[in-house]
Amino acid sequence: MGGRRNRKRKRKVKYVWGNRLAVIGITAVVLSLGAVVELGASSLREKDEAYRAREQSLEKAYEKELARKEQLKEYQIYVQTKEYVEKVAKEKLGLVKKDEILFKPDESR
Repeated sequence: MGGRRNRKRKRKVKYVWGNRLAVIGITAVVLSLGAVVELGASSLREKDEAYRAREQSLEKAYEKELARKEQLKEYQIYVQTKEYVEKVAKEKLGLVKKDEILFKPDESR
């Protein structure tokens, strides 16, 4: 009977150690998975910050382009006026109105 108890005891000890090893192994796997998830989350946070900064810069650029669009609309309207046509004719083409006298400075001095 002493041998039988010894065998049961050894089995019980093996069973306890087997359970402990299983629990330790599972704990190690869970901890390693937690570490991997945390690393992934931190890289996602960094990407999120970069995307937010880019979004802000794009919004600023968009606002600038809207302002430029308004300026171009105003310029388009101005280009279609008689005042603009006369200005270009005088500056670029050297044209004058019928009743205007053009004085040029003496270039010999």
